[in-house]
Amino acid sequence: MKHTISLAALVALVPAYVTAQAAEYAQCGGINYSGPTTCVSPYVCTYSNPYYSQCLPGTSSSSSSHSTTTTSSSSSHSTTTSSSTSKSSGTSTSTSSSASSTFTPPAGNPFLGKNALPNPFYTAEIQAAIPLISDANTAKAAAVVETIPTFFWIDQVAKVPTLDTTLAAAAAAGSNNLVEIVIYDLPNRDCHAKASNGEFQISDNGVANYENYIDQIVAVIKKYPTVTVVAVIEPDSLANLVTNLSDPNCSAAETAYKQCITYAIQQLSTVGVIQYLDAGHAGWLGWPANLQPAATLFGQILQSAGTPNTVRGLATNVANYNSYQTNSPDPCTQGDPNYDELLYITALAPLLQSANFPAHFIVDQGRSGQQNLRQQWGDWCNIKGAGFGIRPTTNTNSSFVDSIVWVKPGGECDGTSNSSAPRYDSTCSLSDADQPSPQAGAWFQEYFQTLVQKANPPLI
Repeated sequence: MKHTISLAALVALVPAYVTAQAAEYAQCGGINYSGPTTCVSPYVCTYSNPYYSQCLPGTSSSSSSHSTTTTSSSSSHSTTTSSSTSKSSGTSTSTSSSASSTFTPPAGNPFLGKNALPNPFYTAEIQAAIPLISDANTAKAAAVVETIPTFFWIDQVAKVPTLDTTLAAAAAAGSNNLVEIVIYDLPNRDCHAKASNGEFQISDNGVANYENYIDQIVAVIKKYPTVTVVAVIEPDSLANLVTNLSDPNCSAAETAYKQCITYAIQQLSTVGVIQYLDAGHAGWLGWPANLQPAATLFGQILQSAGTPNTVRGLATNVANYNSYQTNSPDPCTQGDPNYDELLYITALAPLLQSANFPAHFIVDQGRSGQQNLRQQWGDWCNIKGAGFGIRPTTNTNSSFVDSIVWVKPGGECDGTSNSSAPRYDSTCSLSDADQPSPQAGAWFQEYFQTLVQKANPPLI
């Protein structure tokens, strides 16, 4: 989900990382950190864990004088499935206190009683697409998609100013609005695939760049305390640490992934963001052998972040095509008793509770309107014949599921079928992938029109 930007534009949008003093609530120390180690008055650099010290009000008996020896970590959006029993080989990071929170998150389901807003970035893409649709009924149905709340993917630093614009509009519109975002810019992103490789590399200051990306997002959200923000945290990342550590790219990214996600949880908690960590989907972590390792890892990550109450639960089926609930399993799911998302959630929930992780979920149904389309359950790229699915609702038929949501903006491409492209993934050239397709994140007009026409339930 990455759009190309010029280097000049990126440089203009990213402030210099090293400044004279760190701002209020900013990072001021930790392993791999290279920024300022003193804070603007009256804030004091306060030790939280080996990877993170923060500028907090007042004095602190545990300042950044703690040892923070700098080390280099060795060395995206993959929806590759696996029934592997591989699990994280790393131990949990040390428990820390969560970052001090300015806002109190709402109790219970954050979607209840809130007005989830459409994604203005996606709305603009749809508005540009509609004049290109020759069929009047399809154009009319496409216009309905503009009104449906869909998550805004902050998949590069250059999109942070768009978040500012979005939140400003939401705040101006009233106090009951909810904005949905995806945090998606890990260094060495997409470790088990290629289509959505990101802008940061671990070997090139990637962890510090990621923390700066999070800091910029936090600074924007802090300006709009009346707007509820719900975030999906780093699609595919932790799922890859459950099943794909045999891939050298994933094993090399493991430490950085854990460190960065812990940092994101802590910092987003300071401004009250309601967070759902990404949990793959039924065909990935839903296999019985993967359930316990997944629950254990999620529990470890939450503990390492200090167990903030802003982490509400998990997001499943992000950018994928699985049915929410079905009595007729897709043939590609054969062998997995958890053949739909609700079965997966119901199986995972008690294991999460035992791992002291909240068993609440949101489920992406943005492109799940049609089933029996894939040759293999691991096929994820621009699946032919897909349609928009169940619209966002809190009527979920499960006490575990907070809401059906649309996380993936349908029409933004999963990956290119051009084998000479730098981010080409062979999955995008399989027989069940719509071709020819542009780069991941680019607009795919023909695919959008099919999603509209194949929507189930129909849009009009």
